[in-house]
Order: sequence, then C-alpha cells, then structure tokens
Amino acid sequence: MNDELTVLAEAGAAAVVTAMATDLWQETRGAVVALFRPDRRRRAALESQLDGNATLVRQAPDPDAARQALFSYWTLELTALLRRDPAVRAALERLAAAVEEAPGGGTRGRVLRQTNTAHGSGTVFAVQQGDQHAYGAKSEWAQGPEGAQSQG
Repeated sequence: MNDELTVLAEAGAAAVVTAMATDLWQETRGAVVALFRPDRRRRAALESQLDGNATLVRQAPDPDAARQALFSYWTLELTALLRRDPAVRAALERLAAAVEEAPGGGTRGRVLRQTNTAHGSGTVFAVQQGDQHAYGAKSEWAQGPEGAQSQG
C-alpha cells in the first residue's frame, strides 16, 4: 500500500508543478487547497506556499527546471496528506487525471513521466535528466561507433 500511495503522491505532485504558471493553475491551486481542507490550520500556509512556488516557476529562466526542483517537495506533502487522510485519495486521482488530460497540461515528457518496456529477452536502458553508462558483457549494445566491440 505504501508504494501505491507514493505513486499517487508523485502523480499528484507532477500535476501540481506542471500546472504552475499555466492556464490550468487557478483550477489546480483550488483543487490542492480543497485536498487539505480538513487541516484548516495549514490552509493559509499552504496557499502561500502554492502562490510562492507558482511565482518561482513563472519567474524562472527555466520553468521546467523550477518545476523539477519543486516536484520532491510536493511529493512529500501529498504523501503525508494521504497517510493522514486516505479519504483524499479519490480527489487526488481526479486532480492528477484532469491535469494529464488537459490540452497542453499533460505531464508526459515534462515532469518525471517515463515508461520503458522490454519484450522477450530485451533489455531497457533508460535515464532521466542525467548521463547513462552501461557496462557489462560484450553484446550488440556494447559495440563502439565503428562496430568494434567495446571493452567492458
């Protein structure tokens, strides 16, 4: 169940940060505030955090890098919320789906969304936002640029 909550929190966090500084923001902001409604003490701080984060994204030279930096924070917030109040699960699922399906608002390819599939004896080598170095037995994937086998 914990892995399932984490995946949902990540989907929600991706939706929140993807919507920042877009036409989807006000609706998404309202939905996030509604998720935390039972915790009225945190509401003002939460609204301030959301507004501050949206401003950071809007003013950033690289808005996607700013969104990436905020993703972990919102994953932690939403994971904690789901543990405190499992009843918000359905609302968070709806929020994530609404942003994903909105024109121009999808998280695919923008914020930590990747699907890799290998079939049969296939091997998948994947990386997000970094370098990848594959070492291992000599095989087709270890061939150098001239077709010679790389030393591994």
